[in-house]
Amino acid sequence: MKDKELKILLAAPRGFCAGVDRAIEIVKKSIDKYGAPVYVRHEIVHNKYVVESLKKIGAIFVEELNEIKDKSRPVIFSAHGVPKVVPAEAEDLKMDYIDATCPLVSKVHREAENLNKNGFHVLLIGHRNHPEVIGTMGQIPYGSIDLIENIDDVKKFKNEENKKLAFVTQTTLSVDDTKDIINALKEKFKEIKEPKKEDICYATTNRQAAVKKIAKQCDMFFVIGSRNSSNSVRLVEVANKSGCAEAILIHSESSIPLEKITKCKTIGISSGASAPEILVENFIEKLKKEFKVNIEEVEIIKEDITFKIPGKLN
Repeated sequence: MKDKELKILLAAPRGFCAGVDRAIEIVKKSIDKYGAPVYVRHEIVHNKYVVESLKKIGAIFVEELNEIKDKSRPVIFSAHGVPKVVPAEAEDLKMDYIDATCPLVSKVHREAENLNKNGFHVLLIGHRNHPEVIGTMGQIPYGSIDLIENIDDVKKFKNEENKKLAFVTQTTLSVDDTKDIINALKEKFKEIKEPKKEDICYATTNRQAAVKKIAKQCDMFFVIGSRNSSNSVRLVEVANKSGCAEAILIHSESSIPLEKITKCKTIGISSGASAPEILVENFIEKLKKEFKVNIEEVEIIKEDITFKIPGKLN
């Protein structure tokens, strides 16, 4: 198989975004400052490799604060954001906490709060049970926000009390699918208020656009990322919808489908915003052992966004 030529189109941008970089840095700097262990509520970002590497240096991951045995140790809230009850609970327990919520998620939280204060009923476009959705819905009182997952939900939603309506969105959705849902909302509720600036984040938008650009040219497409990573799963969907016959998520337990790749002339590769570049490099190295590989990186835009670390960690 080693003489078989294989062209790899490498989507760029791919991998870590500014929010993920910041969240991982917050965990590392917290361990430097406070020593180990430092607790993290929920996976800091949705990637097993990242979580395992942080465990090795002293991070302990929990789902709820009541699992933390030593309440004198600091706790970090994940990049996805948390409902308001979580920092309130930490304060009740007199715990020191550091919020690693991505600033672009925090922006959606503030939007929801402001809309609520101004008498709007909020519709959140997102995926049920995703931590980011749970966090956003938990910013304002129960009953003042409803989740819209798809166009069917738009059809079913009734504004019985004739409230002023507004929508916000999860930051890691499919740009195209969300556009369809927004159009359906605007069609049904002519006066609905929309965010001044789109809520889907720059990294999600850029990674999807990069996949779209090359998907048609690929016989197969591989997205490196975790199964619980919303933006990684969306990239697989985008590759499929953009003309690639088969798109696959490569996660920590995946085996590489070499037999299928043997039948390909060109494959595409990208990675989710929480997947480190080393996982892409490892994947390509495995392919190099089996094929004569020719790599072309296709970059659609340069990213230079960074987010500041909380002052108390500097």
